[in-house]
Amino acid sequence: MNANLLERAKRVKLAVFDVDGVLTDGRLYFLEDGSEFKAFNTLDGHGIKMLGQSGVITAIISGRTSPAVERRAKNLGIAHLYQGREDKQVVLDGLLAQLGLEYQDVAYLGDDLPDLPVIRRVGLGMAVANAAPYVREHAAGLTQARGGEGAAREFCELILHAQGKLDALLRSYL
Repeated sequence: MNANLLERAKRVKLAVFDVDGVLTDGRLYFLEDGSEFKAFNTLDGHGIKMLGQSGVITAIISGRTSPAVERRAKNLGIAHLYQGREDKQVVLDGLLAQLGLEYQDVAYLGDDLPDLPVIRRVGLGMAVANAAPYVREHAAGLTQARGGEGAAREFCELILHAQGKLDALLRSYL
């Protein structure tokens, strides 16, 4: 593992996720009645649960609004959910003030240009493997997995490994 990423991940107290292209494969599915649905990866979800169990606070900041995201966040125990918010840095500023944290305490996983200001500012700003090229170029690190295909799990396990918590969590399943 990249030593620089591990060093950055040691300090993480808050992990923030984008949704479309990160927790999903980025496709938008619209039904004839105008509703939409999203497909989430169960491995990603369990990674987010493990982060929460280890004491890392989790949050979602998404530019779109979807009832499916609200349900998913509730299922995963994500207490901090912000939807329909394009200016993610403004949202994060408010959340950091509420939690008494600093940007260096944050890990963020994104995939597209609206994520870039936050990716560049936080302590551990990463992009999924299939992120927009300009975002990949400016992220501190990239996942090997694509968005919606285990990238969030990889991100979570990186943080847990850096903080010395992953092995114990994995052993708890034996």
